[in-house]
Amino acid sequence: MRVVGGAATIEGMRKLLLCVAFGAVFVGAPAAAASPTVRLAIIHVMRGCHVWGTVDSSPLGASRTITVTRGTRLQIRVNCPMAFDIVQIAGRKLALGPSRWQPGTSHTLVFQIRGVFKLQAKNVQSSEEMGLATLGPDNTLVLTIRVR
Repeated sequence: MRVVGGAATIEGMRKLLLCVAFGAVFVGAPAAAASPTVRLAIIHVMRGCHVWGTVDSSPLGASRTITVTRGTRLQIRVNCPMAFDIVQIAGRKLALGPSRWQPGTSHTLVFQIRGVFKLQAKNVQSSEEMGLATLGPDNTLVLTIRVR
């Protein structure tokens, strides 16, 4: 850069600041755009027919509370062989998609605001109707999501 009076220095500084600003935006954008994804499943078990579980089928129980940060995506897969009616019983309205979730489907919810959300999943068919061997009555699943 060639200095002629003070004008070239000011123009050069403006270009440098502009480049630094654009660089900061593009470096920060991938981190801001990437949101964590939590994966859960509805799985079949002997006692109670179904529970919340991990995607590798480790049972977590009929009632589960998770805490996530804003922007988190929650992906729920129905690994149990029966359909479930899903209703939201607490929190600001979420986009749940269809109210009946079918076996083998995955549903993704995104939590953009802070608060406490609660979902209830109730099986449509009984374990007896599906020919599944279970012990005790079928569980009604409750999932509480705390968004910080």
